[in-house]
Amino acid sequence: MAKRTAIIDIGSNSARLVIFEKSSHYGFHLICEQKSKVRIGQGAYEKEGYLQPVGIERAFLALQSFIYTIEKYQVHKTICVATSALRDAPNGKLFVKWIKKELGLNIKIIDGNQEAKFGAVAANNLLPLNDAITIDIGGGSSDMALIKNGKIIDTCSLNLGTVRLKELFFDKESCSIKETHSKAKAFIQEELTKLPSHFKHTLAVGIGGTARTLSKGVMKRSGHPLDKLHAFTYNVEAWHDYFRHIPKSSAKGLKKFGLKKSRYDTIREGTLIFMEILSHIGAKEVISSAVGVREGVFLSQMLREEGLTFPKDINPSVISILDRFHPLIKLEQKNKGKLKIASKLYTVMQKEIKDNKRYLAELSWALKLSYTGEILNVYNSHQTAFYIAIQELNYGFRHEETVLVSALLRMHGKELLYRPLIDEYHLLLPNEKNLSWLSFIYTLTVLLHANSHAAHIDFSYEDKTLTITSDQPLYLAKEKIRKLEKPIPFAIIIQDKSHIPPNKALGI
Repeated sequence: MAKRTAIIDIGSNSARLVIFEKSSHYGFHLICEQKSKVRIGQGAYEKEGYLQPVGIERAFLALQSFIYTIEKYQVHKTICVATSALRDAPNGKLFVKWIKKELGLNIKIIDGNQEAKFGAVAANNLLPLNDAITIDIGGGSSDMALIKNGKIIDTCSLNLGTVRLKELFFDKESCSIKETHSKAKAFIQEELTKLPSHFKHTLAVGIGGTARTLSKGVMKRSGHPLDKLHAFTYNVEAWHDYFRHIPKSSAKGLKKFGLKKSRYDTIREGTLIFMEILSHIGAKEVISSAVGVREGVFLSQMLREEGLTFPKDINPSVISILDRFHPLIKLEQKNKGKLKIASKLYTVMQKEIKDNKRYLAELSWALKLSYTGEILNVYNSHQTAFYIAIQELNYGFRHEETVLVSALLRMHGKELLYRPLIDEYHLLLPNEKNLSWLSFIYTLTVLLHANSHAAHIDFSYEDKTLTITSDQPLYLAKEKIRKLEKPIPFAIIIQDKSHIPPNKALGI
């Protein structure tokens, strides 16, 4: 696959460009993103679906600008897809031919089921889920996919879009807000009868602008401490009243809901569609997705030989961080050594911790990333590693996991707990007892591994004494371990193979 790939997504409401760079077989990261609110479908739904000049002009100018960006980034491959506005338009194919002639850009018009599949490929690989229904509300359609046991089982596309509803109902000045709401709701419910009966699940994946806007509103109102939309999760019932009042609001009244102003024009329509779909499928919880069609198109190319899924033990965010920030620590033997030490220590200390090694996965991810900060800043490497992780651990992690992994990287040092971090993220972190133990295990593992060379290390814990045995010297580690804070009072004894050879030059 090409090292740099550009994906252009032409929707009814917006056109977007993203450029991904591959760093290894499973590693990739976003290096550019641009968006233009082209509204290519504006006025089309009242004109028998025909694209109108104002939308066509905006789309052309946006695509022209995207091509300049693609050339600047020296992209190796460009894929452009278009969704409902173009596939619904009788003159959509003429637009495609015109763009090809004028800009040299090939546009592929995809149907609703393909659009739903792309969104599902992205969610299935880049969110922490196994079973769910994806909901991608666009300007002209709502595209859904059913995921079971990590497999995409079915897809469905409905003619429910924000721009479509806006032009059919909400832009009618002759109707009251109540009457508009009632007619639009009836239209949505009629369209939902076309959804297959097996599209039922308690977990919904919110993809697209409407879902993102609502999630950000919930995050703001709930005081969520992590400023990251991807994988943010909320309870549907808890926010039902908040959502219910948005479609019934006047355009001027939307300010009180704490939503982005750029979404005021279609958020009432989108919220009504989203609420009706959530109710219809029986969703109890929503997980927010910052990825969708564009990532799905990219991953469908990247993982075409892998059955469209990453291997179970692969996390693309971690791979990408290791690729970019510390390529030397990707050596499997080094990572395996640390993980083995940590697992043994975590097991032995269960007599005190008693958490059934609940956080072993997060501890393992932190250890894999433990040296990432050093390539940028040796003296404050733990702080640098924290900032890298909190920003870059985007895919496959719940917010609680992201914060815990990042916190362990930050708290490496003499003190087990870094109070400012705990105060800021306490809603997402384990209790302080568990956090202290995890910090202790993480820090002791890093000290032992960094100050020994492929040593075989074992642990035992009896009578409030942790005994560390090593088949190699641990001289440098001993000094640091003596200064290390402990979660509770206990002794640490180190039994290593220290040996000082005789020095004949000194007459010994």
